[in-house]
Amino acid sequence: MGPAPGITAFFDEATNSVSYLIADPATGTAAVIDPVLDFDPASGRISTGSIDQILAAADEQKLRIAWVLETHVHADHLSGAAIIRERTGARVGIGAAIDAVQQVFGPMLGVKDLATEDFDRRFADGDRLELGELTVEVIATPGHTPACVSYRIGDAVFVGDTLFMPDYGTARCDFPGGDAGRLYQSIQRLLALPRDTRLFLCHDYKAPGRDGYAWETTVGEEADRNVHIGGGTSEQEFVAMRRARDATLCAPKLLYPAIQVNIRGGRLPPAEPDGSVYLKIPVARA
Repeated sequence: MGPAPGITAFFDEATNSVSYLIADPATGTAAVIDPVLDFDPASGRISTGSIDQILAAADEQKLRIAWVLETHVHADHLSGAAIIRERTGARVGIGAAIDAVQQVFGPMLGVKDLATEDFDRRFADGDRLELGELTVEVIATPGHTPACVSYRIGDAVFVGDTLFMPDYGTARCDFPGGDAGRLYQSIQRLLALPRDTRLFLCHDYKAPGRDGYAWETTVGEEADRNVHIGGGTSEQEFVAMRRARDATLCAPKLLYPAIQVNIRGGRLPPAEPDGSVYLKIPVARA
């Protein structure tokens, strides 16, 4: 299994998102998983407070950030990957199926400046990369989106939106390219790992009756108690539940701003002739 990583979590209550600073204690080499770029949709103001916290923690721990690892193209927050790369020289990685997401949302949002260099690496299932003396294994976990991946590092797996805490359930599958059957199979891959494997989540929405936020669980806890898929739920049962539930969900409030930034690897759109940067929202007639 290899050495255990150092893990520091950063919870962004505005988007219910969790970012992680992962460190190799032996060499001080580090990665950031799913960083958040702060965005106020009412004013259009972007700020870097969440990124600054992560970088300050890395400085305090004397870490060198070598990678920013995205679990998928997020629809609920803007990615801070591009800014961390600019400030640290880190490389940015995401799942190889990012191309499918770009092909859908690029034309929808008028994105014409996609560049291969926005992502330094597109990971296929089973790919590995070295993080100092740690090994990061990529596990393809599509279903929420076609490009979702999880990262296994020692006894920890960072699962993105694939799973939530056992009392909250699983990710929605109604975005373009989403598929409840594929999500079921992806979750089964994760639940086949040793029961004491630690799972770190990208979000928590604090299920009713629970006091605080939480983002760490285990394979065993998910297999036994997850309200959507635990206790031996069949694929047919899961798909039926997921489709019925997804039909009741509203679009994330940052869907279009987030997607058009995140398919660019966290890079903002180029400035218009007036010098300003604009985010586009498609308008649909009733």
